[in-house]
Amino acid sequence: MLVTDNLSDTLKKLKITAVDRTEDSLEGCLDCLLQALAQNNMETSEKIQASGILQLFASLLTPQSSFKAKVANIVAEVAKNEFMRIPCVDAGLISPLVQLLNSKDQEVLLQTGRALGNICYDSQSSKEQFASTNIAEELVKLFKKQIEHDKREMIFEVLAPLAENDAIKLQLVEAGLVECLLEIVQQKVDSDKEDDITELKTGSDLMVLLLLGDESMQKLFEGGKGNVFQRVLSWIPSNNHQLQLAGALAIANFARNDGNCIHMVDNGIVEKLMDLLDRHVEDGNVTVQHAALSALRNLAIPVINKAKMLSAGVTETVLKFLKSEMPPVQFKLLGTLRMLIDAQAEAAEQLGKNVKLVERLVEWCEAKDHAGVMGESNRLLSALIRHSKSKDVIKTIVQSGGIKHLVTMATSEHVIMQNEALVALALIAALELGTAEKDLESAKLVQILHRLLADERSAPEIKYNSMVLICALMGSESLHKEVQDLAFLDVVSKLRSHENKSVAQQASLTEQRLTVES
Repeated sequence: MLVTDNLSDTLKKLKITAVDRTEDSLEGCLDCLLQALAQNNMETSEKIQASGILQLFASLLTPQSSFKAKVANIVAEVAKNEFMRIPCVDAGLISPLVQLLNSKDQEVLLQTGRALGNICYDSQSSKEQFASTNIAEELVKLFKKQIEHDKREMIFEVLAPLAENDAIKLQLVEAGLVECLLEIVQQKVDSDKEDDITELKTGSDLMVLLLLGDESMQKLFEGGKGNVFQRVLSWIPSNNHQLQLAGALAIANFARNDGNCIHMVDNGIVEKLMDLLDRHVEDGNVTVQHAALSALRNLAIPVINKAKMLSAGVTETVLKFLKSEMPPVQFKLLGTLRMLIDAQAEAAEQLGKNVKLVERLVEWCEAKDHAGVMGESNRLLSALIRHSKSKDVIKTIVQSGGIKHLVTMATSEHVIMQNEALVALALIAALELGTAEKDLESAKLVQILHRLLADERSAPEIKYNSMVLICALMGSESLHKEVQDLAFLDVVSKLRSHENKSVAQQASLTEQRLTVES
């Protein structure tokens, strides 16, 4: 317990000695603080903050100070606590720490890197404080000067958490970090040395991180003419998995607005991504598959790109991954197909008649462990029907056992999914009721519709589409009987006074239909 008892004395003593710089006693005080931090970091940090001593540290972090390594070490320890990060910034410690990154002393560099890294770790507000300093510029300047692997790694460790802040991303881009990163990639790409492989990975990952900011991404895209964009494109056909991955992720990031997507599709990016996927079909690299599919999915969002991508053969390439057992790949594959067939009737019909695909979707609709894959499979099943409006597609889905999943989807907690299911089911009832009748019955569709209509929390569009579906089901004798048994008239007549006009009108129509047919 001695150390903590002495702590208040030490802090008082430190205040005096820091001003008149008595070297021996100052060193003793700093050692005592480090010892106390090692014993009980949190309590000691609280006391340090209360004593107001942080402000004195700035003067002990100058290049001339013989205690800079120890003080930086104390700051690094203190900044492990989230509550200490802003006080460190407020005490003006950032600027002197950044200056110390120019030191030749390994220990000083190590502790300074730790201190800066800990201050900005996971703390949005301290990153915002960093954005108002010149740290981006200083770090990039320092990075350009460094040749040694360890020092570069240390700067990377400070850069990565900082680069999560959008304002700092832009500052780093403006300070020329991207050019440094591209150079590293070029130098290290063919090396098989451990250090070089690490640096290539860190550099290309950081590059992708910089593209996550909208402003920094647009600045680097430069209308698709930018040197950076062109260089990143050249990574995709590379033989290096890390570069293929970074290239595909970078394209996915560039593809975050319609203008960029249209430009990239017009300039042949789709073929490059398809070639990349082809190289990874057999025992391929899962992260590369996932990244390339993410890029294709984003590129397929603008309406004008869909037909172009379909005629380029994207669906055939994507379908090669149907046998994948990796949920992240399955998820992106489903999302890509769903984007591609949006309002593309012919493509939706072609895919919807593909028995292998439909059977796999039905299988994934039961992937209880992977909610994302399950949700996307359901949505794609429904999309195949909604966009194709084809009897053949409905028959394929009925034969593969997909109806029960669409009925379950109508009870989803997401209104958008409920709605997509109800619209698909209404098309089934209108086009192929005879084929689907037994499945709709055993999936208890009529009871579910009764519940949706009676539930006050159901969204207006859910109520509306449920009534449209009830009317369509009247064409089946057995389903019609279920509707009569469940006293739908009471529920529907209440909805005639619904505040939503469409719901009220549909309730009147449905009521007439039920009365006539009862």
